[in-house]
This record gives sequence, structure tokens and C-alpha cells, in this order.
Amino acid sequence: MPKDSLQVLNALDVAKTQWYHFTAIIIAGMGFFTDAYDLFCISLVTKLLGRIYYHKAGSSTPGSLPSNVAAAVNGVAFCGTLTGQLFFGWLGDKLGRKRVYGITLLLMVICSLASGLSFGRHRNDVMATLCFFRFWLGFGIGGDYPLSATIMSEYANKKTRGAFIAAVFAMQGFGILAGGMVAIIVSGAFKAQYPSPPYFKNPNGSTVPEADYVWRIILMFGAVPALLTYYWRMKMPETARYTALVAKDAKQAAADMSKVLQVDLEEERQQEKPGEKKGNDFGLFTTKFLSKHGLHLLGTASTWFLLDIAFYSQNLFQKDIFSAIGWIPKAKTMNALEEVYSIARAQTLIALFSTVPGYWFTVALIDKMGRFRIQLMGFFFMTLFMFALAIPYHHWTLPNNRIGFVIMYSLTFFFSNFGPNATTFVVPAEIFPARLRSTCHGISAASGKAGAMVGAFGFLYAADAIGVQKSLIILGVISFLGMLFTFLVPESKGKSLEEMSGEVEQENGNQTQGGRQSSTEIRIA
Repeated sequence: MPKDSLQVLNALDVAKTQWYHFTAIIIAGMGFFTDAYDLFCISLVTKLLGRIYYHKAGSSTPGSLPSNVAAAVNGVAFCGTLTGQLFFGWLGDKLGRKRVYGITLLLMVICSLASGLSFGRHRNDVMATLCFFRFWLGFGIGGDYPLSATIMSEYANKKTRGAFIAAVFAMQGFGILAGGMVAIIVSGAFKAQYPSPPYFKNPNGSTVPEADYVWRIILMFGAVPALLTYYWRMKMPETARYTALVAKDAKQAAADMSKVLQVDLEEERQQEKPGEKKGNDFGLFTTKFLSKHGLHLLGTASTWFLLDIAFYSQNLFQKDIFSAIGWIPKAKTMNALEEVYSIARAQTLIALFSTVPGYWFTVALIDKMGRFRIQLMGFFFMTLFMFALAIPYHHWTLPNNRIGFVIMYSLTFFFSNFGPNATTFVVPAEIFPARLRSTCHGISAASGKAGAMVGAFGFLYAADAIGVQKSLIILGVISFLGMLFTFLVPESKGKSLEEMSGEVEQENGNQTQGGRQSSTEIRIA
């Protein structure tokens, strides 16, 4: 690595935490806010869609989406996200983080609005249009994973980098809460304005025509926070690490960082001798990458895959838990808007007291405990609580023990978020070379989304086929495998990105052979 580039990056590593770092967390985190908002709201929306579009005259229970339609509405966004993670991860390394960053947010805004405007004369047309726009919404959300993580890691200083990247991911928690609150407010307002009887009293009258506006408003509101941050994303400069290490322009990197951070940098352009060998320019599909980073990529991809199987399949059991503790009455005792209101309230409480605190425990402790310990601990406790729920499963189904079941279930969520759900996002943004960082993060994240699809749909059928108890045992085994694969992932606490990726030693070795001329002056305010 050229001396001037190295010193620019050293200046960033030791720069004090500043207001711009917190601004970057908000700007980068809005994609995850939208992601969580959308995934959270769709479970409320699908129940309402079932009542509106799949009502059966004379049925004793309210209409619900057929399993294939429900799978499509929920699953198509996962497919889009997986595709977006791979495509935008690769594009972020080819064109630069900044040039691609606005596209993903714009895609989310347009497709959130379009999802709420899904049209058609027949219910199949409405569902098909909704699925189309949800795929492209997922595509945009997928791009945000590698780009946001990479941008935050490349802006952050060495001391608090883990907390900053985890804080971007933790914006999901606020997205979950916002989703619940918007659903509560919208359904509550319509419920007050358009009162209707419960389903068992009047099946047709229990779903007022105006309920069709409710799901559309809830979906479209997801565009608002994303739209508000679009301008600021466009104002963000390219990261210094991409400019210096990939674009090979240390002077521009210094100028960009001087604008946004209190670091005064003056650089002269590096002078390279003709024909100088760049030994660290190996690509993704090379034996050199395989020998240096192959196991690391296997570790980040496999742990994210296993984590998301367990994490997303836990959502299957929420409806049973809500019913067990009496938070949600039977569907036929409510009208359509009451059902949306009740589920939103129950899910918001679960999120507030177990999901969100886990995220922020990680933010607070990741740079003290380290990524490895938090991930290992999270997988360990997930394994423990899964087996504790599964082995004496009959015990937990007894009426007097249901509250204990809820507490244990909540703890699995807490330790997934104060554990691998956060660290699997952080680590891939820290351990790979700058020119492959976004791509490798995209590959790891796409593995996670593949696991999410297995968890959300594979276990949906598994729970019906083999029962909840055996499903929980399988999830415990999967969590244990995640604990084992964690040993493939290196600890990056307190180290610079260049130390972790090996770019320092490699390039310094080449520099002594090739010879360069550069001068650098760096003053840290």
C-alpha cells in the first residue's frame, strides 16, 4: 500500500468520534428501517388481504390467503433481497459505494409506494401486482445490506467501528416499532370512523369497504423515512478507503474526508513506477483469495445462513404464543380492523421488550467483548433455550406454564439479536479487502436470505408434518452448528480494516520492491 494512502487511512482509524459518524448511522440505517418496517407489516397485511379478497360466503371463519398465495406474497421479497444483495454487492465494488447507494434507496421508495397502489379487476391481478413490486422492493433492500455495512465500516474509526456498524443494523428495531405503531394508528383511526360488527355476528359487514385503504396506507408509509434521507445519501462523499485503495487516488480521498470529518489532510498524488507489480490485486475467483480468505467467507456465509433459518422460523410460533397468553382473541370474534389492531399491538410489545433491547446490547458491548464472543454466546444461548423449550414441550403447553414459555421464547429472540443476528452483519464488512468488501458482504448476506427462506417456508411445512416439538429440536441443532462455524470467523475488534484484510503486509512488501515517491502531511483536529 502506498505510504500516502496508508496514512490517510491511519488518520481515519484514530480520528475521534464526531457528529458526522452519527449522521452516517442515520443515513445508512434508514434502509434497514424500511426493511424491518416492510417485513413486519406484511404479516398484518396478509391477514387483512385474506379477509378482503378471499372471503367465502357461509364460512364460519374469516377469509385467509391460500397457502401458495401467502407464500408468494411473503417469499417474493426474500427472493428479491437475495438477488439484490449479490448484484449491488458486486456493483458497489465495481462502480464505488456512493454511485450505487442512491439507486437502492430510490428503488425502495418507488416500490413501497407502488405496492400500496397494486391494482386489478380480479383478486389474482391484485396479488400478482403486489408480488411484482415486492420483488423489486426486496431487490432494493438487498442492495442496502452490503453497501450500508461497507460504507459505515470504511467511515468509522478503529475504536468504535463495531458499534457504528451494529447501530446501522439496529435501526431495524426502530423499523419494527414504527411498523407496529403505524398499523395501530391507521387501523385504530379507521376502526373509530367505520365501526363494524365482529365476524361471527355479520360475516359480510365485519370487513368494511374502507379496510382496503388500510393495508395500502400501511405499506406506502414505508417510503416516507427512505425518501427523507435520499438527499443526504446523495451528499455523502465516496469513502476514503474505496478512493485510496480501489480507485488509487489518495489526494481525492484526503479531500473528501476533510470535508466531512475534523481531519485536515493534505496529499500529493502517488507516483507509481511503470510496470510496478500490485501483488494484492487478486480477484474473488482465484486460489490466492481462497487461501487467504476462503475459510473466512465460508464462516461468514455459513453462520448467517444457519442463524437466519433459526431466526425467521421463530416467527412461525408467534401466533401460537399470542393466542396462549390471550393477547389476541379468536379471529371470528373480531372485525377486520380489530384483528389488525390486536396483532400490531401484540407484536409491538414483543419487539419492544425482547427484540430491540438485544440490538442495543450488541451496540453497547461489541467493541468491549468482541464480535467472536458475542456471536458464540448468542448461538450458545439460542441452542440452550431451543432445547429447553423442545425437550419438555408438553410441560410448556399446560395453562399454568404458558407465561414461562413466553419468557423462554423471548430470550431466544434477545440472544439472537444480542448475538449472531448483529455480528453476522458486522464482521463481513471488516475482514475482506476493500475492492472485494462489498461483494463478499453481499455473498454472506445472500446466504442469510437463503436461510431465511428455508426458515420461513421449510419449517412452515415441517411444523405441520413433524410437529412443533421436533421442529424446535432441529432449530436447536442448527443453532449448535452455527456455534461451531463461528470458529471460522476471525476477531476484528481493535484492528484496522487493512490489518484484517491483509492489505497492509502485502502492499508494504511490494512497496519495498517497487519504490514510490510520495509525501504526506496529516493533522488530526
